Amino acid sequence: MTAVVFVDGAAGTTGLEIVERLEGRRDLRLLVLDEAQRKDEAARREAFRSADFAVLCLPDDAARDAVALAEGSNVRIVDASSAHRVAPGWTYGFPELVGREAVANASRVSNPGCYPSGFLALVAPLVRAGLLPADWPYTVHAVSGYSGGGKALIARFEADRDIAWRGYGLGGGHKHVPEMRKWAGLVHAPLFAPAVIPAFRGMAVEVPLPAAIGADAAALRGALADFFTGSALVRVAQEWPADGEILLRGSSAPSDALSLHVFGGAEGIRLIALLDNLGKGASGAAVQSLNLMAGLEETAGLRL
Repeated sequence: MTAVVFVDGAAGTTGLEIVERLEGRRDLRLLVLDEAQRKDEAARREAFRSADFAVLCLPDDAARDAVALAEGSNVRIVDASSAHRVAPGWTYGFPELVGREAVANASRVSNPGCYPSGFLALVAPLVRAGLLPADWPYTVHAVSGYSGGGKALIARFEADRDIAWRGYGLGGGHKHVPEMRKWAGLVHAPLFAPAVIPAFRGMAVEVPLPAAIGADAAALRGALADFFTGSALVRVAQEWPADGEILLRGSSAPSDALSLHVFGGAEGIRLIALLDNLGKGASGAAVQSLNLMAGLEETAGLRL
């Protein structure tokens, strides 16, 4: 019997991209409420009860309300908001880190944040392996396409073409930091320095490691390659770019993959992750978890 997937909040950027990945598939049946019903509590409650799986593409408070609305049903939930990323009883939806079986067997899965996906892919395996210390004061420099900010930020960037760089979270306390700390197993919260650039999609996340940390670039690269062996979504680059550059292009095609890079020099090491903030950083990650929960091919519907 084909499983039914209810996408709650399908009108937003993340929801639209999830629907794109699910439309036309024969192994799942998509349930999306029309404009007249999508904010109707009774219609949504009935959708939760008639679906096998639900993907929440809502603001944090609305996602918490949706979980309450789904109580009493048998629906299994993937929450794309940040509401439950460190909450008890929720499985973190990064199968490569927490284990595919953990996600496959979960009834409640919280989608990772876009920036944390890059940070955790770089740091968590190396802390686990003992190659990086858990008590180091890590810094995260990152830039993202403006689509990650939702409709308001998309409109702002597309209306004002003079914006070249938008730094934010300047006072700290960004909502991504708790999940970075928890899922990397860190003693201290990292110093997170995010910014938005005038590209619709795409993301670069960098973790600089000064020479004083005492790490070896080749050893870190090898450990990451070993950790992600067999992954269809995460690739660890083994070569230096021929021109010595890594580019984030505004014209990049949508992708659900994630690439990791390790560069070493006299001053230290630079760990860099490249991903699509709407792919492995959001919608693609949700569909990956959904596939595992439904017992389907992990990469079904994804853009690789």
